[in-house]
Amino acid sequence: MSDDEYTGPWLVAGLGNPGEGYARNRHNIGFMVADLLAQRMGAKFKAHKSRAQVAEGRLAGQRVVLAKPMTFMNLSGGPVTGLRDFYKAPTSSVVAVHDELDIDYATLRLKLGGGDNGHNGLKSITKALGPGYYRVRCGVGRPPGRMEVADFVLKDFSSAERKELDWFVDRAADAVEALVSEGLERAQATYNT
Repeated sequence: MSDDEYTGPWLVAGLGNPGEGYARNRHNIGFMVADLLAQRMGAKFKAHKSRAQVAEGRLAGQRVVLAKPMTFMNLSGGPVTGLRDFYKAPTSSVVAVHDELDIDYATLRLKLGGGDNGHNGLKSITKALGPGYYRVRCGVGRPPGRMEVADFVLKDFSSAERKELDWFVDRAADAVEALVSEGLERAQATYNT
């Protein structure tokens, strides 16, 4: 079956780390977006044999499977591949929603394919699937001063950032909906800032 004949669901993987201690970290913005999308669908996350939490429903008229890998960020590729295989979905119907250091805070960029920019979650997914999946890149900015990248992404958003966080997560969720319903170019025209 070619990608053109695929009628199954989109697979939208919000990337993050499981556990309450990580819940509000910059690295977990993908989980935050997935949670909001599940609310919009009226769906609840349930454990799946792929080592992910999964919620199924419709967004903007499209069938969507939301996933939150429960393996920690660096091993996201296993659960995403397991779900892709379970739903018999082509890689071109997979969307990863993730934090991005090289984009200013509260800025979005949508794209198909590309490198991993040192992001270990993307590195794991690309190793498992190849690079031909969509990305909704949620800017978190660069660490201040000499702070290590790992320390920065594993910290909660600052109080100043939290003032915009709900708006940012809402906009990222809107971008995912536009991507699955209108396609990449139209979604980029609206949400790439």
